[in-house]
Amino acid sequence: MPHLLVGVLLVVVCVGGALWWAAGAQGRVSVLAIARPVSVGHVLEPADVHQVEISAADGVATIPAGQAATVLGRPMATSLTAGALLTRGSLGPSMIPASGQAVVAVGLKAGQFPLELAPGAPVLVVVAASTPTAALPAVQGSGDGPTWPATVTGVARAESDQTTVISLQMPSATAPALARVPAGQVTLVMLAGGER
Repeated sequence: MPHLLVGVLLVVVCVGGALWWAAGAQGRVSVLAIARPVSVGHVLEPADVHQVEISAADGVATIPAGQAATVLGRPMATSLTAGALLTRGSLGPSMIPASGQAVVAVGLKAGQFPLELAPGAPVLVVVAASTPTAALPAVQGSGDGPTWPATVTGVARAESDQTTVISLQMPSATAPALARVPAGQVTLVMLAGGER
């Protein structure tokens, strides 16, 4: 009798597990994601995209994996990091800078930005405390020097010079202040996903 009960219990657990797994698998769809960092204007190549499975959710504007041929050869409207889901809105004419935003370029040396920096990465622009801040707009964060949130839109590493030019999208009100900061007094701190 005890063996019979154990057997029945085992069958019930197995059937329940199979039903749970099947329900979860039915709610998943294959969509396109970015395989490596891409910047604005980049024309998508096969190596730039790959297929991922996600849980189907209403309102998520993804592109089904079966439609990969429709996105290849099209330019990027925005910069995306590896792993980001590809949407129809991220393709087409440039969307940078966005309304109320500006793009400013900063020339940085090794050690002033993380090596992992790529287009689409959220960053915190930190200005050295020795920079006069009287004429700078209101600053977010704390510390002696001003800091501003920004998003990397491009990274151009010079081959003959040790300076890397990094394009940053930030609010129009603060971009001119960053452009006035003397060379060598800016450092970028890379933030996690949506952190600001």
